Amino acid sequence: MFSTHDVQNQTPPLEDVDGFALDTALVEGVRREGAAASIDELHRYGRLLTQPDMLALGFAANAHPPVFDSHDRTGHRIDVVEYHPSYHQLMALAVKEGLHASPWQSPGPGMHVTRAAKYYLHCQLEAGHGCPITMTFAAAPVLKRFKPDWHQKLMSRQYDGANRPWQQKPGLTLGMGMTEKQGGSDVRANETRALPLGDGSYELVGHKWFLSAPMSDGFLMLAQTPAGLSCFLVPRWWQGQKNAIEVQRLKDKLGNRSNASSEVELKGACGWLLGEEGKGVQTIIEMVSLTRFDCMLGSSGGQRQALLQAVHHARHRQAFGKRLVEQPVMAAVLADLQLEVEGSLAMSLRMAKALDNASHPYEQLLLRLGTAAGKYWICKRTPQHAVEAMECLGGNGVMESFITARLYREAPINAIWEGSGNIQALDVLRALQKAPECLDAWQRELDGAFGEHPLLAMAWRQLQHLLKADPLSQARRITELLALTLQGALLAKGAPGPVADAFIRSRLGEGGHSFGTLAGGTDVELLLRRAYGE
Repeated sequence: MFSTHDVQNQTPPLEDVDGFALDTALVEGVRREGAAASIDELHRYGRLLTQPDMLALGFAANAHPPVFDSHDRTGHRIDVVEYHPSYHQLMALAVKEGLHASPWQSPGPGMHVTRAAKYYLHCQLEAGHGCPITMTFAAAPVLKRFKPDWHQKLMSRQYDGANRPWQQKPGLTLGMGMTEKQGGSDVRANETRALPLGDGSYELVGHKWFLSAPMSDGFLMLAQTPAGLSCFLVPRWWQGQKNAIEVQRLKDKLGNRSNASSEVELKGACGWLLGEEGKGVQTIIEMVSLTRFDCMLGSSGGQRQALLQAVHHARHRQAFGKRLVEQPVMAAVLADLQLEVEGSLAMSLRMAKALDNASHPYEQLLLRLGTAAGKYWICKRTPQHAVEAMECLGGNGVMESFITARLYREAPINAIWEGSGNIQALDVLRALQKAPECLDAWQRELDGAFGEHPLLAMAWRQLQHLLKADPLSQARRITELLALTLQGALLAKGAPGPVADAFIRSRLGEGGHSFGTLAGGTDVELLLRRAYGE
């Protein structure tokens, strides 16, 4: 009797679909980069991740962020972070699927590409818990060399989130504590001190401004010794007792809400030296490259999920007598968002293939330059991409009950984590200075695409000019051009011609500055079909 309206013209939930099959660029990329054998597994995982109960875990983990207890009810110091059960369920799933270690557990052709594809799909479900998964993945090679007993437990696919000594657990996860308040990315300014105890262990005293995932079983930390900055593995438990790591507070972050980031005091915390004293930076270089690689994957996945939500909405919502996807202005925006995903994913999967062949000097050169340039550009583009996709949903897009709001809050995180934009751009210059042959390897990836795409050749000449003229002041533009030329060349070689043409012309030619301002003649319909697996 008092009904005021019927609910209509609303978009149904995007659930119970095959997220892998819907992503044409991903399916093509997995085959192209050498992981065709994993296609069936990825279809299975793509279906699993879109089940309603799985989607609910992501929302619950963010609606109920971690809570810190410094002392128990009788006044004993405990430094415990309590997570919502959904967080532990997500962690257990990631570990079971091998996202923390599978290429190290079963090395072989295509294993890094397979893991990259699964991680890219998985982080679309929920991004925050990916932090300890990535840190565990990145630290595994270092621990294999210096702490094989820990490495063996890292390889386990059993997740154990209990607060107990590492010796009692079937599997372990790792966090990191590199950053201090006075130095930030300048880790050589760290003041934490490490003193040898005479039994092969060290005692660490200092303060860490950011320590991620404080309930991890151990942490890689940088500290000063008489020989200089050194790298240590500091377990949360030491000889059956809580180690002297005191959490001061949890950081109240814009995004990444499900993941605890903390500030800690090290009051004589014990740990083991990894590598040589004074060689801490050299010890973590490989690890940093891997965490940056996962930043690329995480941001690419965020772009994909934001686009997918926008396209799904536009296919169902009607305005001005047509479905939104049929409106030319909206179609141009969606097609442009798809182009960004195409480039981000192509570059990320190419770096995954390089990891699969990391013993080859050529692939090493690509990785040295590619993880810095890719981390810079893909992560830098993601916030703008997220807000444009969110806008496609109108008012619903900014509601916390829609995933687009969470994706927007997550979007800036990877651009800052593991070194912000300036750090990445300077690292690109450092790589080119120390190993100029990196640029030759890059050009080799571009060879064959210049003839058909003169804009690529023009951008390459511009890049070389900037390197000779004033590289330091142009570090960001140089890094941007490196990323765009590689993305364009990869699409020219591996994607349908109209996709590569649209990307190169819009990013290096006549396209505008905002999404939806594509070059004339772009095959919008093709891009929309690729966005939704048709």
